[in-house]
Amino acid sequence: EHLDSPLNRSFLFREFTLQAFDAPYHFHPEIELTLILSSQGKRFVGTNIAEFGPGDLVLLGSNLPHCWRNDERNEQPAQSVVIQFREDFLGETFWKTPELVPISRLLARARAGLHFVGETARQVARQMQQIGQAEPVARLTGLLSVLNVLANSQEVKILDSGYSAASLSVGDCERINRIYVYVAEQFQSTIRLEEAARTVHMTPQAFCRYFKKITRKTFIELVNEYRIRYASQLLTGDQDKSVAEVCFESGFGNISHFNKQFRLITGQSPLQYRRAFLQT
Repeated sequence: EHLDSPLNRSFLFREFTLQAFDAPYHFHPEIELTLILSSQGKRFVGTNIAEFGPGDLVLLGSNLPHCWRNDERNEQPAQSVVIQFREDFLGETFWKTPELVPISRLLARARAGLHFVGETARQVARQMQQIGQAEPVARLTGLLSVLNVLANSQEVKILDSGYSAASLSVGDCERINRIYVYVAEQFQSTIRLEEAARTVHMTPQAFCRYFKKITRKTFIELVNEYRIRYASQLLTGDQDKSVAEVCFESGFGNISHFNKQFRLITGQSPLQYRRAFLQT
């Protein structure tokens, strides 16, 4: 995604009120802080899939693929507040000043996605909504204050520590992200190696070698992991769905293969996974 900064603004502040979040799985060079005000569904960050609801607060590093998708249970308008900025929007060396080292470390950690909860999320939610009404200087200092709160918080979870594209060259990062986008958009239907290879202008053979070299896993392993993560969310988030329904909704063609892959990746059968979740 290409973002255009408005005139006389060094960073983007946007508020959305939609019937449902409609942005596809995408990535951009800007760092993004997203606060969900209302609605619920599933959040996709890198290869992480999780439920979201009101108060969900996530900091995303540069070029980290992401999207929010509402589910059929959602009856509220989809509302969010989003702040987006380039890492160098205040200059190449700004974050290197001694007072800002904690924020510099925060932005480095955000390459894998950070989810904030508790009092941190509530405090930042109040501050973010005030930024939208502030004068230009207060708007900038408000953003720095928000980042400072996040940098010093312990109420945080890394979303995708296995995300492999964050440390790659710009060219490799874009290629791998395009593959992730293809998988995220197609995993519930048929995934074709030839189509995935075409997204990065490679032959299937060259694509397989390249993907294994960069990610240290095969393309089919990525697809299966993505499908199983989605299935895990269905098993725990909707108790009315049968294992067979979860299997087919997650993109698997038969239950036997689904059960085998689920146990291989999680160490449990789908039913055992659901029971363990209900017990805790």
